[in-house]
Amino acid sequence: MDKDEAVRLRRVVMRLARTFNGFATEEDLTPSQASVLGLLSRRGPLPIARVAALENLNPSMTSRVIGALEAKELLVRTPDPNDLRSATVEATRSGRAVAQRVIAARAKAIQQAARNLTEEQHAALVAALPALEALAPRPE
Repeated sequence: MDKDEAVRLRRVVMRLARTFNGFATEEDLTPSQASVLGLLSRRGPLPIARVAALENLNPSMTSRVIGALEAKELLVRTPDPNDLRSATVEATRSGRAVAQRVIAARAKAIQQAARNLTEEQHAALVAALPALEALAPRPE
């Protein structure tokens, strides 16, 4: 990929990110809070350290995000009885509902935008998904 192509890709990704972030703010969440809540909704209870690793957040940011979601009653924190320095977090029922609304709104926005593509563009976009996923792999 040459420099111009990289710039074009970055611009598209940033425009999409701004659109997606808007759906988080509609639910009174920051993008990081929406991402963590979505992660917990998909994967179930996780140790806080694992959330930080999967979301690529530093400990301070992780603590703020978890604290904010906990204050909104969108997740619960359960201390580890064997290690009081550790805890597991899990989305509440209302947290899972909020995450699903954000996910649904984002998916709908993509579907609506994709309606403007030609059949060839649509096929090319679908074919590019594995490459796009490889650009930003998630730690397992």
